[in-house]
Amino acid sequence: MRYPINTSLQLRAVLRALRKSRNLSQTDVGSILGVNQKRVARIESAPGLTSFDQIATIVNALGGRLVIDVEEPEQAQNTSRKRGARSTGASW
Repeated sequence: MRYPINTSLQLRAVLRALRKSRNLSQTDVGSILGVNQKRVARIESAPGLTSFDQIATIVNALGGRLVIDVEEPEQAQNTSRKRGARSTGASW
């Protein structure tokens, strides 16, 4: 399953959902990572303040992987136009 993430708020929700889907507590994840439950809680609550290495480690420990999905330049331009049309009410 894919979870497109554009903000740290979205990452926060995905990290929690991924952990819960594995039926793991924050303490369980902490044991896997070698950190305490408080650290896992901080990572989940503020992933934007967490190092990339720690995010990658926790995602991997939960059975996920980080992927950078790059759109082709033409697709990115079309996507940008569509988003602009929705947010401004303009039609193309």
